[in-house]
Amino acid sequence: MTIETTPLSSIIAARIADQGRITFVDFMAACLYEPGIGYYTSAGRKVGAEGDFYTSITVHAAFGRVIAREIAQMWRTMGNPGEFTLVECGAGNGRLACDIMDFLVEREPDMYHGVRLVLVEQEPSLEAAQREMLAGHSDRLVWLSPDEFASGRFTFSGCLYSNELIDALPTHRVVMASDGLKEVYVTLKNGEFAEEADEPSTPELAAHLKRVGVELHPTQHAEINLNAPAWLAVAASALQQGFILTIDYGYPAAELYTPRRKSGTLLCYYRHQTEENPYIRPGLQDITSHVDFTTLMLCGETAGLQNIWFGEQYRFLLATGIIEEIEEIERSVRSDEEKLRLRLTLKKLILPEGGMGDTFKVLIQSKGVTAPRLLCQQKIGG
Repeated sequence: MTIETTPLSSIIAARIADQGRITFVDFMAACLYEPGIGYYTSAGRKVGAEGDFYTSITVHAAFGRVIAREIAQMWRTMGNPGEFTLVECGAGNGRLACDIMDFLVEREPDMYHGVRLVLVEQEPSLEAAQREMLAGHSDRLVWLSPDEFASGRFTFSGCLYSNELIDALPTHRVVMASDGLKEVYVTLKNGEFAEEADEPSTPELAAHLKRVGVELHPTQHAEINLNAPAWLAVAASALQQGFILTIDYGYPAAELYTPRRKSGTLLCYYRHQTEENPYIRPGLQDITSHVDFTTLMLCGETAGLQNIWFGEQYRFLLATGIIEEIEEIERSVRSDEEKLRLRLTLKKLILPEGGMGDTFKVLIQSKGVTAPRLLCQQKIGG
């Protein structure tokens, strides 16, 4: 686990040398969010052809437009309120927000008139990119830091949505040893990062597994993301009435912690290549883990949310209008070659078995909305 020389590697190594070993969750937090030099807090393109990975947003604007269709339905099921706040956490360059707002101004002008868009962003330099991307909606924009979002002073009614946010929250790592559950710590050995397993830093790790009804098998490694339910509790507290829409890759707990995932789900991304070693290129590569949706649903209920719908991305997109978006492309004046290219592109969003269609899941939760009727609740394909 050789330490590659980056601005962050020296800082983390010095921190360990001075203070002793750190939990993996603290190591991951530094790699991703160390002010100014973490992966998500430093300038530079992360997503798309010039970045390290693709997301559904980068595939085509239809992804955002379909989400906008469902958000408009949320507005209607709330009784067409005169004011409706959209909150996006981790908005990146603002592409998804722009696709949603473009759809609303075009197709839902009555709703758009009362929409406010709040972007919760960790990296200050992204505000300029978001401001440029959303220039056509500048009078609707508000920015909040994560600390401002979590302060308790911000409240809203409407919809909070996120796409690939939860997977990037720092996570604990554990292993089931012969004498019980152990936590993974990061230390230094001969000038290199090394792991050691020891007693958990918090009883919440064992409590988490008990809560979701999971018992790890001997030698099985796993991730336990305590930041995810903490984030959801903040979001639920801020939401006065409306919905929380979460899109990410992950599984229910029973599937996430299955013994066949003996090494867990931790992955790194660097220039469109996957990497299993999180200790190389600190601050330069993304580090993620799959989302435990069972915990989000259980903790949402504790926080006063109602679980409305959970399922694969392809089911959500088919029910909420992706076919209509494809049909609009077919009716457009684009060339046949361009139409074919776009059809093949959009298939990436809905193809199961290896595509984005079933790897990604969608969870919708509500608060203070009586018997909501959403598009995704429609049955599709028999």
